[in-house]
Amino acid sequence: MHRRCCWGPCWAPLRYGEGSPSIQDAPLNLLCNPVRLQVQSVDKPLYRGTYHCFQSIVRQESMFGLYKGIGSPMMGLTFINAIVFGVQGNTMRLLGRDTPANQFLAGAAAGTIQCVICCPMELAKTRMQMQGTGEKKSKRKLYKNSLDCLLRIYNREGVRGINRGMVTTLLRETPGFGVYFLAYDVLTRSLGCEPDDPYMIPKLLFCGGMSGIASWLSTYPVDVIKSRLQADGVGGVYQYSGIADCVRQSVRREGWWVFTRGLTSTLLRAFPVNAATFATVTLFLLYMRGEEAGKDCEPAPRPLQQPQPQPQASSL
Repeated sequence: MHRRCCWGPCWAPLRYGEGSPSIQDAPLNLLCNPVRLQVQSVDKPLYRGTYHCFQSIVRQESMFGLYKGIGSPMMGLTFINAIVFGVQGNTMRLLGRDTPANQFLAGAAAGTIQCVICCPMELAKTRMQMQGTGEKKSKRKLYKNSLDCLLRIYNREGVRGINRGMVTTLLRETPGFGVYFLAYDVLTRSLGCEPDDPYMIPKLLFCGGMSGIASWLSTYPVDVIKSRLQADGVGGVYQYSGIADCVRQSVRREGWWVFTRGLTSTLLRAFPVNAATFATVTLFLLYMRGEEAGKDCEPAPRPLQQPQPQPQASSL
């Protein structure tokens, strides 16, 4: 007979904060640099699409151009994951019940808190990726590395400068993380992923990849605006006065399709990254828990029944 309790040892670590993967898959830039597609000028576009962007970067800037700005995510993702793990786990414990709605709320809470690190990290990544566009060897480098980028921005603009794009980051990360955990929860429940399922690994890969895609699709237009705001001001020239002005100018010049700029490369990147993340974390936790997981799957022992006292025959 199917034992639903087997769900516990397999998925409880992911649902209660012991292994929740991060939505930030920015280091995988091999498929293209979506930031450049998002912010390029519509009057003189440098790239026709994802594949052309990839070709151009390799041809003009060598393979190293694909990894521009990778230092910032590598420094920040450890702290982001730590925050996400703790906040998501504690929120689920406070909510008490493991339901899809609570999964969304816990993920949204985690996404909100981690923006404190995510926003400056992505600002540095965006500025580094935009530096030396189309040049194999930049003649004039504004920033030596991600840390130098943040220090220069702070010295010039203060705390407000390194938090440029914070509102749009919150608008993206809060619902994005909520959809991320909700989608994974719904998919794994629907497919019935169990530790003894011979197709568990393909199911994990599929659920993780589709969760990443669902998350990006739900918030991608906001990501385009965020990238444009964070790339604005390079060289001291500012084009947008705020979120509303950025949306207004972008739609007026490029139409509503502007909010799909770079979507192909983002989705191509999101599926393998999130598929591998969820599958790796889940399988690792199953391996580490070992016998404990097996014990959790066993049906609870029935309480021993006390023998009922036999009624004594009344004496005549």
